Amino acid sequence: MESKTESKILSSVKEKPYFSKDNFVLYNTDSVKLLQELPDNSVDMIFADPPYFLSNGGFTVHAGRMVSVDKGQWDVSNGLKKDFYFHLEWIKACHKVLKPNGTIWISGTYHSIYQCGFALLVNKFHILNDISWFKPNASPNLSCRYFTASHESLIWARKDKKAKHTFNYNLMKNRNWPEDILKKPNLQMRSVWAIGTPKPGEKKFGKHPTQKPLDLLNRIVLASTNENDVILDPFTGSSTTGIAAVLNKRKFIGIDTEKKYLDLSIKRFKDI
Repeated sequence: MESKTESKILSSVKEKPYFSKDNFVLYNTDSVKLLQELPDNSVDMIFADPPYFLSNGGFTVHAGRMVSVDKGQWDVSNGLKKDFYFHLEWIKACHKVLKPNGTIWISGTYHSIYQCGFALLVNKFHILNDISWFKPNASPNLSCRYFTASHESLIWARKDKKAKHTFNYNLMKNRNWPEDILKKPNLQMRSVWAIGTPKPGEKKFGKHPTQKPLDLLNRIVLASTNENDVILDPFTGSSTTGIAAVLNKRKFIGIDTEKKYLDLSIKRFKDI
């Protein structure tokens, strides 16, 4: 079934979708290539979880076991300059497709988030907030030589400094957020969010090595979009962004170079 998203926005894209149904569209291609084919000013919100370039042969802890940090060739660093140019290029492509009042969210650790922040400024984005996503159930540090990494950073930025972006303030303030031990009822939502890592049920078809929890993406989608808005994820992985979009009646375009994660995305979509 051809989706409404595809018929309206994707008519200029030459590549055939990897999967398309009910406003959930996936592409197996390079994100910059696809973004350059999309119409200017056509997307309401972008969530991006770009490579952290951490696959260096090291080890970390997962579920109480020591595991390799190597995630795939897509996560291998090409050196500081090339890594930064990569972020500069995809963020520039995102700027093109966002509506003037559209916003972008970028997730990362200290390995990547500062490069992304500078690339946003170079591409004339206006930064709105930086969010600390605190993980109450974070893995321990193996070396015992550093503080235990228990958060990731999220940058939220607007395309046009003079435009009025979407922020559903009352929903963020007054909704019940039981997954977040820091959110106090009927008070402004602050910039530190306590949300656990993905629940077992979110990984029943398999998992992506940098998979984000559905609770996190639900909050982002509800905060910065409205029903029927178009949300795009240029590094969609297992498409938690897309699942949150569908559950909240938004339209979704996901892009990834790895077919195995797009196949996982399709299973997750069909499950809901």
